[in-house]
Amino acid sequence: MKIAIIGAGGVATSMVHALRDKCEITQIFSRELAKARRLATVAGAEPIDRLELLRPDAEVVIIAVKDDAIASVIDRCRDGGALCLHTSGSTPIDVFAGRRRRYGVLYPMQSFSPGLIVDMSETHFFVEASDTDALRMTEHVARLMSAHVTQCDSRRRESLHIAAVFACNFANHMWTLADEVMTDSHLPFEALLPLIRSTVAKLDTLAPRQSQTGPAARHDLTIVDRHLSRLDGHKHDIYNLLSQSIMNNG
Repeated sequence: MKIAIIGAGGVATSMVHALRDKCEITQIFSRELAKARRLATVAGAEPIDRLELLRPDAEVVIIAVKDDAIASVIDRCRDGGALCLHTSGSTPIDVFAGRRRRYGVLYPMQSFSPGLIVDMSETHFFVEASDTDALRMTEHVARLMSAHVTQCDSRRRESLHIAAVFACNFANHMWTLADEVMTDSHLPFEALLPLIRSTVAKLDTLAPRQSQTGPAARHDLTIVDRHLSRLDGHKHDIYNLLSQSIMNNG
């Protein structure tokens, strides 16, 4: 299978590493040619910095760019009959309607950070497509990277993305706030790492609601109020809001 990849960020990088030994990656596009070259070296692909240079021989074109750039990229690419896939969690499949004949979604529910390569074999992929044949092909591409492949329409995929924001992005922001509290008291953030790891490890055996601990879970309002008195601004508001949410769900 010949695959062209549009994008050279975190998603594209991890996909290239996962696919390079299982298919032929023909071209990699980035607006910055140096980025395309670096990633193309991994797979022996041709680096390009103009979408007009996309060759028509690819069977699949994967668009791994920011959500607000997907429609523009589709419009700028010639439709040579390849299956065109985007990798967004919340962009509906309708973005292709009237723009492509064969299309689909290849959404890896994972967090991608610059410079880090994700093990795609552990990642869950959620897919949908324009027709039965396109869906079969989309699933095939996903299974080249992972055994965890599920059909999912756009509405449910957006729910997945919302859940992922709570589970990953918001959780990471809590760690950022914790780091600031530790730094303000001249304490090392590393001291929290065993706690963070053990909290996440509990999810292998317990539902999140079952593993909830802390003063709000105990309805220890004395401690909650003492903590709130030490905080101000958005940290105060976030602590109070989350404490109320925990108590209301207890």
